Amino acid sequence: MLVLFYKFHSPVWGCRGRGSPDSLAWGGIVPHLKITIYPLTTIINTMKQTLMVKLDTSEEQHNALLETMHMFNEACDYIAEIAFKMGTANKIELQKVVYYDVRDKFKLSAQLTIRAIAKVSEAYKRDRTIKPKFKPTGAIVYDQRILSFRKLEAISILTNSGRLIIPIRIGEYQKVRLDRIRGQADLILRDGIFYLAVIVEASEASKFDAVDALGVDLGIVNLATDNDGETFSGKQVDIVREKNATLRANLQKTGTKSAKKHLKELSNREGRFHRDINHIISKKIVAKAKDTRRMIALEDLKGIHKSVTVRRTQRSRHHSWAFHQLRSFIEYKATLAGVPVVVVNPRGTSHICPECKHNERANRPDRNTFRCVQCSFSGNADHIATINIAARAVEVNQRIVACGEVKAVQELRLSIAASSPPFRGE
Repeated sequence: MLVLFYKFHSPVWGCRGRGSPDSLAWGGIVPHLKITIYPLTTIINTMKQTLMVKLDTSEEQHNALLETMHMFNEACDYIAEIAFKMGTANKIELQKVVYYDVRDKFKLSAQLTIRAIAKVSEAYKRDRTIKPKFKPTGAIVYDQRILSFRKLEAISILTNSGRLIIPIRIGEYQKVRLDRIRGQADLILRDGIFYLAVIVEASEASKFDAVDALGVDLGIVNLATDNDGETFSGKQVDIVREKNATLRANLQKTGTKSAKKHLKELSNREGRFHRDINHIISKKIVAKAKDTRRMIALEDLKGIHKSVTVRRTQRSRHHSWAFHQLRSFIEYKATLAGVPVVVVNPRGTSHICPECKHNERANRPDRNTFRCVQCSFSGNADHIATINIAARAVEVNQRIVACGEVKAVQELRLSIAASSPPFRGE
């Protein structure tokens, strides 16, 4: 985005005739402005993303990382005890009291000790009424002093056993982004495998001026429907959900140690399945909007799980899908692609007739059918909802543009008035 600095020189005042539109707008006097444009700089908007980098550890390296993680979190518990007694979350004050004790007691390096104090301070600030408690396998926060990348092949990481050179396994998606790493990285343990969660900066594309809106309705039977009539069915999701629900009930009934381990693996597998489906749907929606130069219109579904009541037999189905995750995926992918996103009020979108605007719940006799009781317009209920969502987004966007234009005109008039001599008549 190129930023321009406009300098308004003192206007030259003159008359064009009292009847002209310009003269009426300025009280009979028309300013002739000389404007000099200075290009200042190019500003690139960026957003932060988290990339997961898998560490290909040997058994010895795995044990060293695990021991360091346990000691780090034990140190955090020790620091939290002292912070709670002192009633302070100030990192400087805590460092004065605990620094040397932590280094001697837990054998942490200087920088790992500082990171442990910072982690406790941030946790205690969130809620000063309780003492923070840290899991033995809680994340370790690494910075550039104790972690570095060796090209795209390995990392050099500090542990209680010294520095280790550990190979990394990354795909093409991560490779093209690792040169944008910013700030700290978290070492986490997931299903017995160590990962680095690194923050990278991704450039945001400049948003284009949308010519129309792509309305998207999120649901359960159809996970997403757009106003072109394309649907993303939830049938396969229902099959997997029912299978997992039956398996989960059997494992909970068994209650053995092996069953509990299997339950945890099942939960992780189901979460990955949800995330993969949401990524696929959001990618297709954003690509379509970009190709057709349309903004994406979404309903504001915040609090839907609390506000919408369903039958007891449908509760598991209603609460099992992550609407918020799908919407967040659409929003961040749209930001990277330069696609505008507008969020609208969902009230009435499912039973307003797009033809005659008649609003009545009887317009939707069942889940799949829309039939206007006034003009007899009919169609698929989800598709009708997306048409209303798109129309509402266009209306919202027009108001935003209109307000922006009015504000720009007002600012221009104020700038001219401030730089002009007082009018004293003829």
